[in-house]
Amino acid sequence: METMRRTLIAGNWKMNLLRDEAYALMGGILQETAAHSGVDILICPPSVYLEIAVQMMKNAPLFVGAQNLFHENSGPFTGEISAAMLQTIGCSHVIVGHSERRTLFHEHNPEINRKVRACLDCGMIPILCIGETLEQRNSGAAFETLIEQLTYGLQGIDGSSVRDMVIAYEPVWAIGTGVSAESSQVEEVHRFIRETIAKFTDGESSQAIRIIYGGSVNPANAQELLSCPNVDGALIGGASLKLDSFCGIVRAADSHIKQSVAISEGSPGLRG
Repeated sequence: METMRRTLIAGNWKMNLLRDEAYALMGGILQETAAHSGVDILICPPSVYLEIAVQMMKNAPLFVGAQNLFHENSGPFTGEISAAMLQTIGCSHVIVGHSERRTLFHEHNPEINRKVRACLDCGMIPILCIGETLEQRNSGAAFETLIEQLTYGLQGIDGSSVRDMVIAYEPVWAIGTGVSAESSQVEEVHRFIRETIAKFTDGESSQAIRIIYGGSVNPANAQELLSCPNVDGALIGGASLKLDSFCGIVRAADSHIKQSVAISEGSPGLRG
């Protein structure tokens, strides 16, 4: 039986927005997305706004996540934030291994694995980011890169924990460039990721885990991307900073879900 996976639309604000701008965007998202209960909506603001975001969202079906964490629970690690700290203020998700963390801050696969495990140990959902550079894709090393990032990222994690995670496929060459991968390319990679996960866990877990896409997603291309069988949502960067764009993607996801449900139920109005 095919596993039904809830669509996840996540906004990664990165290091953007001053306080008043952030609060205004949170309020707008609360108001504009109230009717879209079929979609899981997650915002990941800068850490200084996390606690107020949790407070604002506590009576709404929205999730708040962090953009990073440190693998230790406490200690002499100036400037770092632990999984336990994030969990106690109400964060539900943490982005781990984003390409910017890998390239700008030189995070390597073993460190990323420690962060994933710290996140799971505190009952939060890690969003493990993987993706190849343009050079790796052009040289034919894209799938090899993804296998390496997956193998290290999921090392030591059992199937029951894997199924509760989220994998975000973000081709580095499509992040912030305005160039999104073709939907056929995205589906090919997402299917490959799911098949790879099935090789070192059980089939049920590989079917249950959500694999989302990130890379210049916008309201115009969202529905086509989300129509791919193995695409379970989107991790959105620049478009998540604009209320109309982010909510437009949420609406596209909601529309796709309603169409899928209608088709599966045999709605006469959608038959040819």
